[in-house]
Amino acid sequence: MTNFEPFKMVTTIILIKGAARKTILLLLVSILSVAGCKKEKRPEPVLSQEELSTLLVEFYLAEARLGTIPVSHDSAMKLFLPFEQSLLKKKNVSEEVLKRTYRYYLDHPKEFEAVYDRVIDTLSLREQRSKQHP
Repeated sequence: MTNFEPFKMVTTIILIKGAARKTILLLLVSILSVAGCKKEKRPEPVLSQEELSTLLVEFYLAEARLGTIPVSHDSAMKLFLPFEQSLLKKKNVSEEVLKRTYRYYLDHPKEFEAVYDRVIDTLSLREQRSKQHP
């Protein structure tokens, strides 16, 4: 389909007379509106927004803990990677599912924004609680 084919269809519809033209236009508008409103379903091996935000909160908390230890970045990564592996295993999430999840949400920025809104809300709430109960 070229970029101009939809215009050919509109031109053809304009040439049709009377009630048939109105019916075809109504049908075309209905089809386009239904197609435009169709919500894409998230693929199955992708974590939900809630699951991903929970996982990211755990990752950020672990990174924050590592940030308090006076070690180099390379040493911190050596400490973080086993934690990451054990958390993924505990949550029953494979590396492949995590990669697919990231790819999916990078392609759907509005949904990814909602995930990070949850992460920020959760971390902010935990910070407030920790300040109240030192």
